[in-house]
Amino acid sequence: MLEPGFVRFDREIAERQAGGPPPRASPPQMSLNLGILLALISALAGNAAFFLKHRGAVAAAPVDIRHPLRSAIGLWRSRWFAAGMAVGLVGWLLHVAALTLAPLSVVQAVIAGGVALIAVMADRLFGLRVERRQWWGVGLTAVGLMLLAVTMPRVTGASASYSLAALISFEAGLLGVGALLIIGPRAAGARAEHHGIALAAASGILFGVCSVSIKALSGLVGMQGAIALLSPWTAVALLASASAFYASARSLQVGGAVEVIAITGSAATICTIAGGVLVFSDPMPGDPLGITLQAIAFLLVIGASALTPAPRAALVAPRPAAAPLS
Repeated sequence: MLEPGFVRFDREIAERQAGGPPPRASPPQMSLNLGILLALISALAGNAAFFLKHRGAVAAAPVDIRHPLRSAIGLWRSRWFAAGMAVGLVGWLLHVAALTLAPLSVVQAVIAGGVALIAVMADRLFGLRVERRQWWGVGLTAVGLMLLAVTMPRVTGASASYSLAALISFEAGLLGVGALLIIGPRAAGARAEHHGIALAAASGILFGVCSVSIKALSGLVGMQGAIALLSPWTAVALLASASAFYASARSLQVGGAVEVIAITGSAATICTIAGGVLVFSDPMPGDPLGITLQAIAFLLVIGASALTPAPRAALVAPRPAAAPLS
């Protein structure tokens, strides 16, 4: 039997005054939770994609930026590499979806947690040898990146408003650093493994540039519609993505899988979290404890970068041939 409306209304008032049933999650909070879930799945897909691409890249002809089309065709002819790109595309689409639902720094901090699984996936799923110091390096990297996530102030919703001057300065600076890391080691005559680490860092930085550009585009599309895709930030995202593609593929050819994937992910994470704070005004901790923990987190990531590369003896050892993808 239905109770009269005024009785139900009085009961709802009494429940609220007495502390009643807990309120449902607000739409912004639900959006944030969904964005975090999509970011986590994106992290797992991204790791798997990198390992598949590594298996294909080491069997392909060396990447030569002077012949970009020939290099790309050679990589895509490897079914392992093509499979990795397909998985990576799924992860990227999930990443883009997460960026439209949650703040940039939160999304990237969640994705950073995937670094903790790199050594496990390499050892258990892909049969790659992981040195003890690499376990420590990947573990410390994961702890540092997750500390960044824990100490970020709680926010709801996806803020895509930004300062144009900050966005231009931030992305121009990162593009310059990425170019220096690509060209510098070869010009200085660095060993191949060192060049691979530099290329991994460069590709991570360029992936970060792409993420920041996509975040800016998501806000423009929300205000202006599809016409916003004609923005210069679309061109910046495409340029950074293409450059990262070649830098990442070459780094997988000349560097070890674990260190290259870990450094690429760490560089992308740090650059994107920095973009969230500097460009999109994501909040930073204001208490001394939070500031101290974030400083420790950055020091852990920097220190771990010295442990992640394998010993030179392991690098010069012959690599097993990649099995055909059936």
